[in-house]
Amino acid sequence: MECIILVGIPATGKTEYYLKNFFKTHVRINLDMLKTRKKEEILVNACILARQSFVVDNTNPKVLERKKYIDKAHAANFKTICYYFESTLDQAIIRNDKRKGMEKVPIVAIKSILSRLEIPNLNEGYDEVYVVTIAENNKFVVIRKF
Repeated sequence: MECIILVGIPATGKTEYYLKNFFKTHVRINLDMLKTRKKEEILVNACILARQSFVVDNTNPKVLERKKYIDKAHAANFKTICYYFESTLDQAIIRNDKRKGMEKVPIVAIKSILSRLEIPNLNEGYDEVYVVTIAENNKFVVIRKF
């Protein structure tokens, strides 16, 4: 079983990556959909009880925000994997400008999350950390960082 934590500012490809790589095997846990931390906690606990792999598809900018998932996953013998979506502010804004409707994020929100972003590393308790970027051809490039 796996607990996968996606980390990155908005408009860096996190949800698209989930859909392409984990949709058929992992439950998606996302605050945009669930709306409250209580609902999120219930779903994480259900996945752990059911021994079901899951992906936390939020921005997860701070180490302390990510720690709660890592601690629960380790206590249940889940493997913890982080995918950090590396992007510049300008790259994220360009991708965000292509979004429509509710998917478009205010630029101030992107800047705010970027200002709070703490780059993930193995010292947080992950079993593996990967860095994901988007190449010019819109293909994901994944590099094992640690």
